Amino acid sequence: HPLLAFTAILAIAIGAGAAGCLNMWWDQDIDKLMSRTQRRPLPSGRIDPDTALSFGIILSGLSVITMGVTIHWFAAALLATTIFFYIVIYSMWLKRWTPQNIVIGGAAGAAPPVLGWAAVTGQVDAYALLLFLIIFVWTPPHFWALAIMIKQDYAAVRIPMLPVVHGDRATVTQIILYSILTVGCSIMPLFIGELGWIYGIFALILNALLLNRVLGFHRKIERKQAVSLYLYSMLYLALLFLSMAVDRTIL
Repeated sequence: HPLLAFTAILAIAIGAGAAGCLNMWWDQDIDKLMSRTQRRPLPSGRIDPDTALSFGIILSGLSVITMGVTIHWFAAALLATTIFFYIVIYSMWLKRWTPQNIVIGGAAGAAPPVLGWAAVTGQVDAYALLLFLIIFVWTPPHFWALAIMIKQDYAAVRIPMLPVVHGDRATVTQIILYSILTVGCSIMPLFIGELGWIYGIFALILNALLLNRVLGFHRKIERKQAVSLYLYSMLYLALLFLSMAVDRTIL
Protein backbone atom coordinates (compact mmCIF):
# COMPACT_ATOMS: atom_id res chain seq x y z
CA HIS A 1 0.00 0.00 0.00
CA PRO A 2 1.40 3.47 -0.90
CA LEU A 3 0.83 4.78 2.63
CA LEU A 4 2.69 1.85 4.17
CA ALA A 5 5.50 2.25 1.64
CA PHE A 6 5.81 5.94 2.52
CA THR A 7 5.75 5.16 6.24
CA ALA A 8 8.49 2.53 5.93
CA ILE A 9 10.72 4.87 3.92
CA LEU A 10 10.05 7.67 6.41
CA ALA A 11 10.97 5.44 9.36
CA ILE A 12 14.23 4.41 7.67
CA ALA A 13 15.02 8.04 6.80
CA ILE A 14 14.33 9.20 10.37
CA GLY A 15 16.50 6.37 11.69
CA ALA A 16 19.33 7.46 9.39
CA GLY A 17 18.91 11.05 10.54
CA ALA A 18 18.97 9.94 14.16
CA ALA A 19 22.18 8.00 13.58
CA GLY A 20 23.74 11.05 11.94
CA CYS A 21 22.66 13.22 14.87
CA LEU A 22 24.15 10.86 17.45
CA ASN A 23 27.32 10.49 15.39
CA MET A 24 27.80 14.27 15.40
CA TRP A 25 27.15 14.35 19.15
CA TRP A 26 29.86 11.74 19.71
CA ASP A 27 32.34 13.31 17.26
CA GLN A 28 31.92 16.92 18.33
CA ASP A 29 35.43 16.96 19.83
CA ILE A 30 37.07 16.18 16.50
CA ASP A 31 34.50 17.94 14.32
CA LYS A 32 35.48 21.32 15.75
CA LEU A 33 39.09 20.71 14.68
CA MET A 34 38.40 19.54 11.09
CA SER A 35 37.78 22.15 8.40
CA ARG A 36 35.15 19.96 6.71
CA THR A 37 33.03 19.68 9.87
CA GLN A 38 33.69 22.90 11.81
CA ARG A 39 30.44 24.47 10.66
CA ARG A 40 28.24 21.59 11.78
CA PRO A 41 25.60 22.59 14.38
CA LEU A 42 27.48 21.30 17.44
CA PRO A 43 31.05 22.57 16.85
CA SER A 44 29.68 25.91 15.62
CA GLY A 45 27.66 26.28 18.82
CA ARG A 46 24.25 26.50 17.14
CA ILE A 47 22.97 23.40 18.97
CA ASP A 48 23.54 22.41 22.59
CA PRO A 49 25.18 18.96 22.97
CA ASP A 50 22.58 17.71 25.47
CA THR A 51 19.80 18.81 23.11
CA ALA A 52 21.45 16.96 20.23
CA LEU A 53 21.83 13.79 22.31
CA SER A 54 18.20 13.88 23.43
CA PHE A 55 17.00 14.62 19.92
CA GLY A 56 19.02 11.73 18.45
CA ILE A 57 17.77 9.25 21.06
CA ILE A 58 14.14 10.34 20.64
CA LEU A 59 14.37 10.15 16.84
CA SER A 60 15.94 6.68 17.07
CA GLY A 61 13.15 5.43 19.30
CA LEU A 62 10.41 6.99 17.20
CA SER A 63 11.79 5.54 13.97
CA VAL A 64 11.94 2.02 15.40
CA ILE A 65 8.51 2.25 17.06
CA THR A 66 6.94 3.67 13.89
CA MET A 67 8.37 0.83 11.83
CA GLY A 68 7.23 -1.77 14.35
CA VAL A 69 3.71 -0.50 14.90
CA THR A 70 2.84 0.36 11.29
CA ILE A 71 4.84 -2.26 9.34
CA HIS A 72 6.13 -5.11 11.54
CA TRP A 73 8.65 -5.70 14.30
CA PHE A 74 11.14 -7.73 12.25
CA ALA A 75 11.94 -4.69 10.10
CA ALA A 76 11.94 -2.55 13.26
CA ALA A 77 14.49 -4.85 14.91
CA LEU A 78 16.74 -4.61 11.85
CA LEU A 79 16.43 -0.80 11.93
CA ALA A 80 17.35 -0.69 15.62
CA THR A 81 20.34 -2.96 14.99
CA THR A 82 21.52 -0.73 12.15
CA ILE A 83 21.36 2.43 14.28
CA PHE A 84 23.19 0.67 17.13
CA PHE A 85 25.86 -0.65 14.77
CA TYR A 86 26.50 2.78 13.27
CA ILE A 87 26.73 4.63 16.57
CA VAL A 88 28.38 2.11 18.89
CA ILE A 89 30.36 -0.20 16.60
CA TYR A 90 31.43 2.31 13.95
CA SER A 91 31.41 5.78 15.53
CA MET A 92 32.43 4.93 19.08
CA TRP A 93 34.83 2.07 18.34
CA LEU A 94 36.01 1.37 14.80
CA LYS A 95 36.42 4.95 13.56
CA ARG A 96 39.16 5.82 16.05
CA TRP A 97 40.72 2.37 16.29
CA THR A 98 41.43 0.80 12.89
CA PRO A 99 42.22 1.90 9.30
CA GLN A 100 39.57 -0.60 8.23
CA ASN A 101 36.93 1.48 10.03
CA ILE A 102 35.01 2.43 6.92
CA VAL A 103 35.10 -1.11 5.51
CA ILE A 104 33.47 -2.73 8.54
CA GLY A 105 31.40 0.30 9.46
CA GLY A 106 30.07 0.48 5.91
CA ALA A 107 27.66 -2.31 6.83
CA ALA A 108 25.41 0.29 8.48
CA GLY A 109 25.31 2.44 5.38
CA ALA A 110 24.56 -0.59 3.22
CA ALA A 111 21.58 -1.67 5.33
CA PRO A 112 18.71 0.47 3.89
CA PRO A 113 17.91 -1.87 0.96
CA VAL A 114 17.70 -4.76 3.41
CA LEU A 115 15.48 -2.70 5.70
CA GLY A 116 13.18 -1.84 2.81
CA TRP A 117 13.09 -5.45 1.65
CA ALA A 118 12.26 -6.65 5.15
CA ALA A 119 9.54 -4.03 5.47
CA VAL A 120 7.84 -5.28 2.30
CA THR A 121 8.35 -9.03 2.59
CA GLY A 122 8.88 -9.65 6.30
CA GLN A 123 12.12 -11.49 5.61
CA VAL A 124 15.60 -11.05 4.11
CA ASP A 125 16.19 -12.87 0.83
CA ALA A 126 19.39 -13.50 -1.11
CA TYR A 127 18.70 -10.64 -3.53
CA ALA A 128 18.33 -8.21 -0.62
CA LEU A 129 21.74 -9.31 0.62
CA LEU A 130 23.16 -8.73 -2.87
CA LEU A 131 21.86 -5.15 -2.80
CA PHE A 132 23.52 -4.81 0.60
CA LEU A 133 26.77 -6.20 -0.80
CA ILE A 134 26.81 -3.73 -3.72
CA ILE A 135 26.74 -0.77 -1.34
CA PHE A 136 29.10 -2.47 1.12
CA VAL A 137 31.91 -2.88 -1.44
CA TRP A 138 31.14 0.51 -3.04
CA THR A 139 31.64 2.35 0.26
CA PRO A 140 35.46 2.05 0.61
CA PRO A 141 36.32 3.58 -2.82
CA HIS A 142 33.79 6.34 -2.19
CA PHE A 143 34.96 7.21 1.31
CA TRP A 144 38.69 6.66 0.77
CA ALA A 145 38.60 9.16 -2.09
CA LEU A 146 37.23 11.67 0.43
CA ALA A 147 39.80 10.57 3.02
CA ILE A 148 42.63 11.32 0.58
CA MET A 149 41.11 14.76 -0.07
CA ILE A 150 41.10 15.68 3.63
CA LYS A 151 43.78 13.41 5.10
CA GLN A 152 45.43 16.37 6.83
CA ASP A 153 42.24 16.85 8.85
CA TYR A 154 42.15 13.19 9.86
CA ALA A 155 45.84 13.23 10.75
CA ALA A 156 45.36 16.33 12.91
CA VAL A 157 42.68 14.62 15.02
CA ARG A 158 44.47 11.23 15.06
CA ILE A 159 41.79 9.31 13.18
CA PRO A 160 43.56 6.31 11.58
CA MET A 161 42.08 6.57 8.11
CA LEU A 162 43.88 4.44 5.53
CA PRO A 163 45.64 7.35 3.71
CA VAL A 164 46.94 8.66 7.05
CA VAL A 165 48.27 5.30 8.21
CA HIS A 166 49.45 3.69 4.95
CA GLY A 167 49.66 6.55 2.44
CA ASP A 168 47.89 7.51 -0.77
CA ARG A 169 49.40 4.85 -3.02
CA ALA A 170 48.34 1.96 -0.78
CA THR A 171 44.89 3.52 -0.44
CA VAL A 172 44.44 3.83 -4.20
CA THR A 173 45.45 0.18 -4.57
CA GLN A 174 42.68 -0.74 -2.15
CA ILE A 175 40.29 1.53 -4.06
CA ILE A 176 41.04 -0.43 -7.24
CA LEU A 177 40.39 -3.73 -5.47
CA TYR A 178 37.05 -2.66 -4.04
CA SER A 179 36.02 -0.99 -7.29
CA ILE A 180 36.53 -4.30 -9.10
CA LEU A 181 34.43 -6.00 -6.42
CA THR A 182 31.78 -3.32 -6.91
CA VAL A 183 31.66 -4.00 -10.63
CA GLY A 184 31.40 -7.73 -10.01
CA CYS A 185 28.61 -7.37 -7.48
CA SER A 186 26.70 -4.87 -9.61
CA ILE A 187 26.41 -7.29 -12.54
CA MET A 188 25.34 -10.24 -10.40
CA PRO A 189 21.61 -9.32 -10.60
CA LEU A 190 21.85 -9.99 -14.34
CA PHE A 191 23.29 -13.46 -13.88
CA ILE A 192 20.71 -14.52 -11.31
CA GLY A 193 17.84 -13.26 -13.45
CA GLU A 194 16.58 -10.53 -11.12
CA LEU A 195 17.09 -7.68 -13.62
CA GLY A 196 17.06 -7.32 -17.39
CA TRP A 197 18.62 -5.49 -20.30
CA ILE A 198 17.70 -1.96 -19.19
CA TYR A 199 19.67 -2.36 -16.00
CA GLY A 200 22.40 -4.17 -17.92
CA ILE A 201 22.99 -1.21 -20.23
CA PHE A 202 23.11 1.27 -17.35
CA ALA A 203 25.40 -0.99 -15.30
CA LEU A 204 27.79 -1.40 -18.24
CA ILE A 205 28.10 2.35 -18.79
CA LEU A 206 28.31 3.26 -15.12
CA ASN A 207 30.92 0.59 -14.39
CA ALA A 208 33.04 1.62 -17.38
CA LEU A 209 33.04 5.22 -16.16
CA LEU A 210 33.85 4.08 -12.62
CA LEU A 211 36.85 2.02 -13.70
CA ASN A 212 38.04 4.82 -15.95
CA ARG A 213 38.14 7.24 -13.03
CA VAL A 214 39.75 4.71 -10.71
CA LEU A 215 42.51 3.89 -13.20
CA GLY A 216 43.03 7.59 -13.88
CA PHE A 217 43.40 8.10 -10.15
CA HIS A 218 45.98 5.31 -10.04
CA ARG A 219 48.00 6.91 -12.85
CA LYS A 220 47.93 10.36 -11.24
CA ILE A 221 47.33 10.45 -7.50
CA GLU A 222 46.23 14.04 -7.03
CA ARG A 223 43.47 15.83 -5.18
CA LYS A 224 41.71 16.64 -8.45
CA GLN A 225 41.43 12.94 -9.26
CA ALA A 226 40.20 12.16 -5.74
CA VAL A 227 37.48 14.81 -6.02
CA SER A 228 36.43 13.45 -9.41
CA LEU A 229 36.13 9.89 -8.08
CA TYR A 230 34.34 10.99 -4.92
CA LEU A 231 31.70 12.98 -6.77
CA TYR A 232 31.19 10.35 -9.46
CA SER A 233 30.85 7.55 -6.91
CA MET A 234 27.75 9.24 -5.48
CA LEU A 235 26.24 9.64 -8.95
CA TYR A 236 27.19 6.03 -9.75
CA LEU A 237 25.27 4.54 -6.84
CA ALA A 238 22.22 6.75 -7.33
CA LEU A 239 21.92 5.94 -11.04
CA LEU A 240 22.65 2.24 -10.48
CA PHE A 241 19.75 1.85 -8.06
CA LEU A 242 17.51 4.11 -10.14
CA SER A 243 18.13 1.86 -13.14
CA MET A 244 17.13 -1.14 -11.02
CA ALA A 245 13.80 0.51 -10.24
CA VAL A 246 13.24 1.48 -13.89
CA ASP A 247 14.09 -2.04 -15.05
CA ARG A 248 11.69 -3.64 -12.56
CA THR A 249 8.94 -1.16 -13.45
CA ILE A 250 9.18 -1.57 -17.22
CA LEU A 251 10.13 -5.22 -17.53
